[in-house]
Amino acid sequence: MKAGLFKSMVNLWPPLFFAGIKLTYLAADYKEARVTLKLRWFNKNYVGTQYGGSLMSMTDPWYMLMIMNILGRDYFVWDKHAEIDYISPGKTHVHARFKITDETLADIRAKTANGEKYIPEFLVEIKDDNEQLVARVKRRVYIKLKPRARTNEEPEFTEPDELKND
Repeated sequence: MKAGLFKSMVNLWPPLFFAGIKLTYLAADYKEARVTLKLRWFNKNYVGTQYGGSLMSMTDPWYMLMIMNILGRDYFVWDKHAEIDYISPGKTHVHARFKITDETLADIRAKTANGEKYIPEFLVEIKDDNEQLVARVKRRVYIKLKPRARTNEEPEFTEPDELKND
């Protein structure tokens, strides 16, 4: 799917839309994304700062979705694990940047080529409007090459129909 259409669709997806989370930039090759969470009355916590669950949610699908779109349908890609370290209160809008390098993609392809699962870890920094660090999030993504796409496996031999009766 083209990145522009994907961006429009994902920004209407209810779990993100109703949380105030917006994909503000998506590179055409899916290798970089930027997300913003505006501070609104409905996503403030008890003390008036960014709700921690919303901070975690703003990092949720991006690496999985980016990797799925880059690698294509030959891979299983799932979010596996996340942990957040709150650094300072989010008193303004916040933003996060997600980047996947060519080296990371080469590493993924190499480590999954024979059908092994691979679970790389990505670090995301959430910053406020003043570029102050609000939280660090570690995200792990499960990646595995589907059996039909593995090059090391010999195709199963099936006897052609015309030879079966001989």
